[in-house]
Amino acid sequence: MAPTNLPVRLVFLLTFTSLVRGQGVEDSGKYPIVVSTWPFVEAVRAAWKAVDKGLDAVEAVVEGCSACEELRCDGTVGPGGSPDENGETTIDALLMNGATMEVGAVAAMRYVKDGIKAARLVMQHTKHTMLVGDRASVFAISMGLPGPTNLSSSESMEKWKKWKENHCQPNFRKNVVPVDSCGPYEPEDSMGHNVGICSAGSSIGIVDSRTSLVGPHNHDTISMAAIDKMGHVAVGTSTNGATFKIPGRVGDGPIAGSSAYADDEVGACGATGDGDIMMRFLPCYQVVESMRQGMEPKLAAKDAISRIAKKFPDFMGAVVAINKKGEHAGACYGWTFQYSVRNPDMDDVKVFTVLP
Repeated sequence: MAPTNLPVRLVFLLTFTSLVRGQGVEDSGKYPIVVSTWPFVEAVRAAWKAVDKGLDAVEAVVEGCSACEELRCDGTVGPGGSPDENGETTIDALLMNGATMEVGAVAAMRYVKDGIKAARLVMQHTKHTMLVGDRASVFAISMGLPGPTNLSSSESMEKWKKWKENHCQPNFRKNVVPVDSCGPYEPEDSMGHNVGICSAGSSIGIVDSRTSLVGPHNHDTISMAAIDKMGHVAVGTSTNGATFKIPGRVGDGPIAGSSAYADDEVGACGATGDGDIMMRFLPCYQVVESMRQGMEPKLAAKDAISRIAKKFPDFMGAVVAINKKGEHAGACYGWTFQYSVRNPDMDDVKVFTVLP
């Protein structure tokens, strides 16, 4: 009896093993894959090196984002860039595991340069999703990251000094007085000026232009996605935020669903741009859910961006999407966007350009 059932058992065992190894993926030859916002080629190479030698997607994303932090990609990732109104640089970062849906994030973190590693510590060693400010710094240092460290650089301080000399213009303040100075500021109507104009404007949908505040070189979040050899998906982000932001500001970088989102069943998305606007729409969650419903990455990306542009015609931003088939695409509005990809069919990282 046993010999008769042996072939059946072997078939079952082989089938089960195949499913475990491939997680139900039909063609594992398309993995691994690494995708990142912007031409952050060295960061993608670092992630690819990790995932290609067998590390999982989470570790690959950490390696890639860490490389970008060390390189200070475009001055908008890692220490030494994007000073706030006080001249200080702070860090926002996020890490998401698409297999478990766990998220770790830090926001407005001071004195610690390793944003993505701090986010991983939050995910691995707490039951929380996000830690912020000085308490995030204390936690990261207590868990072994180096610090406290001055995150400013000579370049960031020089940029800040020139901004101060220009009467702190442009800035992120609105409906305050004085208008053309560095403050201190007070609400406009508390001084008896223009009482009621703000409420009247908002009631008819008037929104201040933000084009002077947002651009490719002061909002370049790295948002990276990786699919490992087992078909698992992870995403991560790191940024030092908007240049001359109001101290305490948190953008979309550490917000799951806005700057990035991953789900093993579907794929992943990464975003970059005006985070204050984008986080109101959760574009990466939208992209992934659209792909879940069968939409291809190109259409899902365009749909998510168009929803924002409809409400904010001066908005600048972009998303990049990748599904479990390995198909990828980007969409943008207000600027020309580039994203980087490495997969098994490529000899090196390839940069794709997307027009608005």
